Amino acid sequence: MRVLQNLEPNKVFYFFEEIAAIPHGSRNTKAISDYLVNFAKERNLEFYQDEYNNVVIIKEASAGYEKADPVIIQGHMDMVCEKENGCDIDFEKDGLDLYVDGDFLKARGTTLGGDDGIAVAYALAIMDSPEIAHPRLEVVITVDEEIGMLGADSIDLSMLKGHKMLNIDSDEEGHFLTSCAGGMTVETSIPVSYITAEGLGAKLKVTGLCGGHSGSEINKEHANANIVMGRVLKSLMDQMQFGLSNMEGGLKDNAIPRECTADIVIEQADKELLESAVKKLDQAFKAEYSVADKDIKVELEFEDIVSKQVLSFTSLTKVIFYLRNVPNGVQNMSQIMPGLVETSLNAGILKLTEEKLNVTASVRSSVSTRKDDLLDKLTMLAEFIGGEVNVSGDYPAWEYVNESDIRDTISDVYRELFDEEPVFEAIHAGLECGIISGKIDNLDCVSFGPDNFDIHTPNERLSISSTEKVWKLIIEFLKRCK
Repeated sequence: MRVLQNLEPNKVFYFFEEIAAIPHGSRNTKAISDYLVNFAKERNLEFYQDEYNNVVIIKEASAGYEKADPVIIQGHMDMVCEKENGCDIDFEKDGLDLYVDGDFLKARGTTLGGDDGIAVAYALAIMDSPEIAHPRLEVVITVDEEIGMLGADSIDLSMLKGHKMLNIDSDEEGHFLTSCAGGMTVETSIPVSYITAEGLGAKLKVTGLCGGHSGSEINKEHANANIVMGRVLKSLMDQMQFGLSNMEGGLKDNAIPRECTADIVIEQADKELLESAVKKLDQAFKAEYSVADKDIKVELEFEDIVSKQVLSFTSLTKVIFYLRNVPNGVQNMSQIMPGLVETSLNAGILKLTEEKLNVTASVRSSVSTRKDDLLDKLTMLAEFIGGEVNVSGDYPAWEYVNESDIRDTISDVYRELFDEEPVFEAIHAGLECGIISGKIDNLDCVSFGPDNFDIHTPNERLSISSTEKVWKLIIEFLKRCK
């Protein structure tokens, strides 16, 4: 029995459940890509699948719409794979465990993948229906959006005829996006060396943070576990000698890290001092983040007397210096659109290896020169302590256009269907619209979607009623494209 079989719109949730059963994290998209191809084959639809697993499916216009301008429906097939402690899912092999909680669709212990599985489900439901009136539909489903929009960057769209696009990759129903920031992924590597140390082993943990999407939720000032751990280590360094043998935190560059752990070695005589220092830090953070991260914790677990490889004093100093000085969070607010974050950075992934400290960050800005300036800061900081940076997934901002037929039409439809005033705005999070507009001349597009909360975290939840409203909006919009 399907979990979602009684939900409406029935076909949308049917396909969402199908998608959720297939592992489809970033860089693990072959299975979901093949599923989309088989969908097209079974319905005799024109399709294209490239070497990167991007898929384009085309359905010709329904009767009476043959002369209408084609409409592109666009989203991405990959999801951010985050899970709670104790959840034993293997994202490479296992599907999601969906369940309904009132008006919300959730996944037990993991992210839901509503970002952006709902776009795929909408598109499949439309193409599967013989009754829905529509112009020529050109459905573009990309890969690896969550790790730098790699699919949008690589995809060939020369087969498309449309210049109007619905990007279904936003998470606040009734809010329609008309521009977004550009961004890039910056990987910093700092060489380290080790020495042998003997003493009392201990594990430090920063836990209980809210996390969230580093674009849409960076303005909420949620704590970054990696940055907090840097502050913990600096405080301890000021009070005692210790060796650092291991450290890691965060899973995705565009998800604010919720946890970070560090293994240290101390003199046995410093045990009580360490306990006292950690307790004071825990109290300080609880006070500082009483609103943004009320459940923040700094935890300490002791081990036996150990002999471990730990960072040399010089390497430890470099690592702590980097974590205490790397830019993080909101850097600039927009001077044009009050309340909009203009430039930000999220140090999303931290990993100490045998050779290097590796930190992967998501950099965003709607002003290209400020994005470049932030990269310059990261580069100078890394090189100052003997490291280097590598840039990938650099994508442009999606710029606002004054006149938009698609914006006018969808605005009218929304008002008439729901007797509500639509909100048109910019967003700090990245969207594929900027890259795609560079591949299609005079692209007219808008981005929207149903209410989806706490995306990129295990608390992600998709509103069922909002999903139905957006479905009605899309169907009526297509009907008026005649």
